[in-house]
Amino acid sequence: MIQEFNTYFQAQAPIMQMYWVIAIFSSVVFIVQMALSFIGLGDAGDASDVDVSFDGDSGGDALDHSGAMHLLSIRNVIYFMLGFGWSGISFHRAIDNQFLLGIVSILMGCTFVAIFLALFRQMRKLESNGAFDINDSVGKVCQVYMRIPADGMGKVQVSFNGSIQELDARSTSPDPIPSGAKVRVTAVVGRVLIVEEA
Repeated sequence: MIQEFNTYFQAQAPIMQMYWVIAIFSSVVFIVQMALSFIGLGDAGDASDVDVSFDGDSGGDALDHSGAMHLLSIRNVIYFMLGFGWSGISFHRAIDNQFLLGIVSILMGCTFVAIFLALFRQMRKLESNGAFDINDSVGKVCQVYMRIPADGMGKVQVSFNGSIQELDARSTSPDPIPSGAKVRVTAVVGRVLIVEEA
């Protein structure tokens, strides 16, 4: 199979080889990104995003952990390359003019980006519909996620309507509480939970 594809690839014109390289590279990266997203590491690939707001306001819907929707990001470049590469391969028999094929491929790449941006917007709206009231955590037993020192702040994981939220927490105990310990929320001060060992 690999040998057959290599023979086919070598027989292609340089412009078609470019489309194939872009399509295969972007497809592999896309699959890896999706796999990382499923195991909770999907935002790692966007660490070098360029801050260009899609709607002219950095306070818009978020696409990643930075809290701003970026038009130019690693993810969106991959989406563009995905649409561009596979469009060039798909339409090269129907469009003989290479310049016109390039224009169509660019437009399809932009369409892919727009589709994925729209999908992420809808996903974020669904997430926001699951908002919670932090005061509902009082009385709940939860698990320490990040060690709570005696005189400092740690983090706990609290369940709200089936979703797990990670919140800052302080302890009333004179001793530190290790990660994994069970604690009970006794009060809420601002956005910080006051907890005691359960």
